[in-house]
Amino acid sequence: MSNKYDVIVIGSGHNGLTSACYLAKAGYRVLVLERRDTIGGAVCTETMFKSSEYPEGFRMDVGSSAHFMIHQTPVVRDLELEKYGLEYIEMDPFMSFPVPGEKKVIHFHRSVEKTCESIASVSERDARAYTKFIAFWKRINKGVLKTFLVPPSTGSIVSEMAKGQFRDGGMFAKGDQIHGLQQIFSSYEQVVKKYFENPHVRTALIWMAAQSGPPPGQTATGPFVGWQAMLHESGGKRPKGGSGMLTQAMAAMLRDNGGEIRAEAPVDKILISGKRAYGVKLASGEEIQARKIISNAHVQTTMLHMVGADQLPAETVQNVADINVGNGFGMVIRCAVKELPRYESAPDDPLIHNGLQLLCPSLQYMNSAIGDYYKGLPPEKPAVLAMTFSKIDPSLCPENAHTLFLWAQWHPYELQNGLKWDDIREQEAQKIYDVLTEYAPNMKDKLIDWYIQTPLDIERKHGLLRGNVMHVEMTLDQMFMFRPVPELSRYETPIEHLYLSSASCHPGGGVFAAAGHNAAKVVLKSLKKKSWF
Repeated sequence: MSNKYDVIVIGSGHNGLTSACYLAKAGYRVLVLERRDTIGGAVCTETMFKSSEYPEGFRMDVGSSAHFMIHQTPVVRDLELEKYGLEYIEMDPFMSFPVPGEKKVIHFHRSVEKTCESIASVSERDARAYTKFIAFWKRINKGVLKTFLVPPSTGSIVSEMAKGQFRDGGMFAKGDQIHGLQQIFSSYEQVVKKYFENPHVRTALIWMAAQSGPPPGQTATGPFVGWQAMLHESGGKRPKGGSGMLTQAMAAMLRDNGGEIRAEAPVDKILISGKRAYGVKLASGEEIQARKIISNAHVQTTMLHMVGADQLPAETVQNVADINVGNGFGMVIRCAVKELPRYESAPDDPLIHNGLQLLCPSLQYMNSAIGDYYKGLPPEKPAVLAMTFSKIDPSLCPENAHTLFLWAQWHPYELQNGLKWDDIREQEAQKIYDVLTEYAPNMKDKLIDWYIQTPLDIERKHGLLRGNVMHVEMTLDQMFMFRPVPELSRYETPIEHLYLSSASCHPGGGVFAAAGHNAAKVVLKSLKKKSWF
């Protein structure tokens, strides 16, 4: 086995594998090093809960589950991942909101027209408003998406808005410029309240927007709900066989193009001489050399531990240490269950299990959970997102059972009152499951087994510091040319030949692959070989 490569990628998360695949396709010798015994980072699926009754077990995601953002990039097409076993299943509707206390459900289909028909069941006025809302934000997001797929520049936000006025008919309709800018810099709660009056429509949209992390009232988060327009463009999808089939296909593509992957090979140090990176040292002591090093690990792990403060300018060390990683985000329970939920609002609805199920009855309920979070306590009543993917993908489980994932927010990493996550993880998991049973009482005795991931568990398994699944907070001061800090925002570092490609970087978290795509562009240019993008 060679110990010299063109490029070493630290970490096999989907962004790291994206960079690795583009570089291998361009003809470079690439090695991916993964600390765990399985590849995929936080886009990984494992088989669990094997028993005499269920000998084949259940295919359980241990990180991200629903794939939205990656379908707005060229990555799947560029890497020809379908050739390597990746098969996406459409989620339509991609999300649904069971209306509490009523026999109604609001479905959000890929079709805007179908979505409006569903919204009209609770508010005809809001159905008309939704059409205007989507049209307005679609214009904006087409321009914003272009900025997501290139390294950020100092003037990227303002210049893109200006250029947008002369492209595709304008980012804003004539006369809407000030109105549009106001919405962009508003909170997503305020944007929703501006357009919609029905409390159920408001709650559904705000809870979905909250999946990016910042609370509803945070300034300059309007685009988080505005991105709803892009979900109608690309839809939501699930890889057949589990979320991890994306990274498995990437791994197969990489190997087919001459790349290598080594699991159980944790990197201890990035080797540096004269402010230039020339390789890595594994925890085993083995040293491997390469012309370029790309880290898919968390920015603080990379710069403060693998590189070390002694190799960096003092200002960079301070800036990286000061990054707002946040105090956790949420937690999730991965359940094997005997049957699907029968929601009291829609007990026989044939569509509700196709996508995400929004289990948050009101804005007041959501704000109570956020209030508990700010006190350093787990929410007494968590806001929950239910996922029942075995409905559209029976390959995930035995015939007489189902998978059920329940993601909940907001759960602080640092707890007050002497609480410790290892002591309370079971009781907090039960709280989340109890929210489901309030919506679907049939599930009270249907749990077969579960896999619990608290913020601390997420940090331990995936290296996501403080349990933040977005790496660092997705606030305006940590987006675009500010992410993760200005001097690292273009995927380059003060250490020559060392690059970043993780969700710590522009444009941020989620199953997006844009950071890996953009980092590969930068590295290809540095290798002075014509790229094929």
